[in-house]
Amino acid sequence: MRFPPFNPKLAVAIGVIAVSFTAVLVKLADGVPASIIANYRLLFAAIILLPFILIAKRNEWKRLNLASWLLLATSSILLALHLTLFYESLHHTTVASSAVLVALQPIAILLMGGILSREKFSAGAGISMIIAFIGILIILVGDYRLGGSDFYGDCLALGSMLSLAFYFMIGQKVRMYLSLTSYTFYVYAGGAVVLAAANMATGTAFTGYQGADWLSMITLALLPTFLGYTLFNWALKWLQASSVQTSLIFEPAGSVILAFIILHERVPGTQLLGGAIILFGLFLFIMSTARKPKVTISKK
Repeated sequence: MRFPPFNPKLAVAIGVIAVSFTAVLVKLADGVPASIIANYRLLFAAIILLPFILIAKRNEWKRLNLASWLLLATSSILLALHLTLFYESLHHTTVASSAVLVALQPIAILLMGGILSREKFSAGAGISMIIAFIGILIILVGDYRLGGSDFYGDCLALGSMLSLAFYFMIGQKVRMYLSLTSYTFYVYAGGAVVLAAANMATGTAFTGYQGADWLSMITLALLPTFLGYTLFNWALKWLQASSVQTSLIFEPAGSVILAFIILHERVPGTQLLGGAIILFGLFLFIMSTARKPKVTISKK
């Protein structure tokens, strides 16, 4: 077996750190509407990928029929919705609540897939879902009692998680005809077009933001989007998918630590308890479904 030129486990660790900056970067661009942050993140990421498409993947679009284009368009809309809801949730609740709730998408994928196909869950998957659901209730009830906008932010995060789950379920069908690079480029570009149209329709300004806001939006495209998920996908050549998925459990924890260090954000006790229970449930879930291909790596 040929050895990798770079330690894949170290690559995954760097990827987790890179992706953990997502929520902090959104919080740092607090003066920018969520739909604009999502719009520019997808646009910048598509521009970064464009040379790879033009050089190596320029003919892959010919494999798509009308049904595939419609699925690709639906994936773009769902990705745009996921990012907008996630970023908006961060304007209302803490990084801890938002990050762990969005991280539940692997469970949502299996649950929705099981309902649609009427497949039975394993005992381990069922137990892990119950544990994660208890964690969700603790966060929601705690934030509702706290008052303010935290509960609203939690609901937005759950909506973002569901949008992401549907995005991956549809994307699995389109990926049968496209490479990862081409699929990613088309949904990023499509999502950017969808959000641009929505922002123009609502009269949301595309310019007039501070230099620090632009820096945060550009860094979103470079650090978590391009670097983080490039490292994950490269590491999948050398590591089992379950190993990479398990490492991503540390992403919400990394986001909370970075939010505390950079933003000085403190987390209520109910959010910490509920988040810890959710992450434990996610760990059990990934372990119990490690050999099933339906679980997909989360991409924020």
